[in-house]
Amino acid sequence: MGLTVEAKVGKKYAVYLPRAVVNALELKEGEKVLLKVSDRTLVLQSVRDPIELGVTGTKFSKLSPEKAERISFEQQRRAIKSNP
Repeated sequence: MGLTVEAKVGKKYAVYLPRAVVNALELKEGEKVLLKVSDRTLVLQSVRDPIELGVTGTKFSKLSPEKAERISFEQQRRAIKSNP
């Protein structure tokens, strides 16, 4: 989705995002954003909390606790064998 809107720079150089931008990026108050500056261009990118993504994000793999533990033990055994 493309969106272009105009905003003003306020006191102490604050830029208030128009509601259309907030809705498009699904931002919530207090969330972090990443600002990228190149020449005279500013790009604002939303930064999602990893915990929130883990809970609410799209799931692409299933891993049971038992399988995670088995993989952990295998990796530990390999590490011990390679570093006697």
